[in-house]
Amino acid sequence: MKKISLIITAICFVFLGCQTDPWEDIEDGSWNNERSILSLQFENQVGQAEVTRIDESTGEVNVSINADAVPDLSNITLQELTLSYDAQSSIEAGETINFENETNSSTITVTSPTGKSREYLIKVNPFQEDILGTYHVQDLVLYGGTGPEYGGGAVLPLASKPWVWPAENGPEKELDNYLVFELSGITEEGNTYGTVTNYAGEDETYADFNFVAEPATDVNNFYRKIPKGEAEWSRDYTTGTVTFTFEDGRTTTGTFESSGTEDLGNGLSHTIQNFAFVFDLNGTDDWDNIYTDYDKFVKNPRKYWIEVEKE
Repeated sequence: MKKISLIITAICFVFLGCQTDPWEDIEDGSWNNERSILSLQFENQVGQAEVTRIDESTGEVNVSINADAVPDLSNITLQELTLSYDAQSSIEAGETINFENETNSSTITVTSPTGKSREYLIKVNPFQEDILGTYHVQDLVLYGGTGPEYGGGAVLPLASKPWVWPAENGPEKELDNYLVFELSGITEEGNTYGTVTNYAGEDETYADFNFVAEPATDVNNFYRKIPKGEAEWSRDYTTGTVTFTFEDGRTTTGTFESSGTEDLGNGLSHTIQNFAFVFDLNGTDDWDNIYTDYDKFVKNPRKYWIEVEKE
């Protein structure tokens, strides 16, 4: 058996000695036909670029540029460009591109180490932050309750149960409030941020979210999602969320949603009439208090809509 093994080993060495080096092509790069744009970032870009390879010779990239921050699209700087390994581009990071044309587009050609090329059509969508402006608070709506599959859940305006809130500053005090959103800038990641001012309205009073029925409980942590007075906001286009930062550094995060109906299951739903800031409240089940106001408002609030109408 040892003689047979030695013979096979010798044959293998002879065979390999007659072959071309298997790593030779890899070392000189001739194996690499890749010519892809992996990511790119323009100045004042909002969100991530959407890169699509259509076929061997063409590709497409869609980007959004903050139209409020640039006077025109004729001189937009390409800040970052990531290509497939060892590929070259007709335009490099730091150079500018002119998108001032009927289609708001331009092209970038990417060439592989082997000389194969692909032309990418870069399409710019002028972006305007739609959260900016003045919003009047219309309603505060809650979905809460333990065991909605057993009838324990409900969707109801906070002000529909006035006896569980302070008489002098219950949730109804928020219904003449208005919010003013202003833009401060855009982060390197393409997310927007600015200031928001929550005005108390004609009654000059904000709600104090204290549950005054038994047992009395401070629930401002659930329902004071947008700070009083002036605060900061930021919008993450990757996660689709809006974050509010309070004066003390505390933050709340929700979504900004337009009109539509959401099916909550178990025969429950909620319809946004205009716009709403929506927050998941993540209460906990309390089977001992199922069907009570305490359970819905204090123990197991599930979702919260601050309904607003844009001016």
